[in-house]
Amino acid sequence: MAPKKQDTFYLIAYREPKDGKTITLKANKVADSSLGLSFVAISDFVFNDNPIVINPEEESQKKHFEGVKTLHLSIYSIISIEEIGPDHKGLKFKKDRSNLVVLSGDHLKPTDK
Repeated sequence: MAPKKQDTFYLIAYREPKDGKTITLKANKVADSSLGLSFVAISDFVFNDNPIVINPEEESQKKHFEGVKTLHLSIYSIISIEEIGPDHKGLKFKKDRSNLVVLSGDHLKPTDK
């Protein structure tokens, strides 16, 4: 029995840091990056393998990401991440930072004595 093809994938739109061009990339995996809080790791890229329909932009991306194992993008360059597929469960990050609280120095005012 052949393995079932994964139906869910992500469309990631980001701004290329070199020229500011907006790139849309398909990938099977989006996760938190080992580089730190402000990065997202994108891997397992998806490209159209249909020999009848050739998209020059996709062919260019395929060549560009040919040897790339994981793309680490800054959260500031990401425009959107869309999950496409019938059985998507949402993004799950190993270290969920959605409840991260940032304290400013305002609460550390000297007391009157």
